[in-house]
Amino acid sequence: MQTITAAELKTRKDSGEELFILDVREQSEYDAVNMGAKLIPLGKITNGEIDEIEDWRDKEVIIHCRSGMRSMQACMILEQMGFAKTVNLAGGILAWSEFA
Repeated sequence: MQTITAAELKTRKDSGEELFILDVREQSEYDAVNMGAKLIPLGKITNGEIDEIEDWRDKEVIIHCRSGMRSMQACMILEQMGFAKTVNLAGGILAWSEFA
């Protein structure tokens, strides 16, 4: 698992790079504020409910939550499931909100 800062992510998004971003918060959190990432709550990932992102296994997957803790867990779980490169957004959506 690697980490990325909100500033680094914003630069990459602004450049038009194709990014695979996963939000592991709950629906209500996503509804309040989001960056347009694919939403799969951590509980579903823990249960192996990842059909929606099976084709991301060989991609760099940038994962975020509110502050960075749930996304860190998701990174570890997805790596155990065979995802090649997981990246945790340091500070989560809280940090992202400062740049968006």
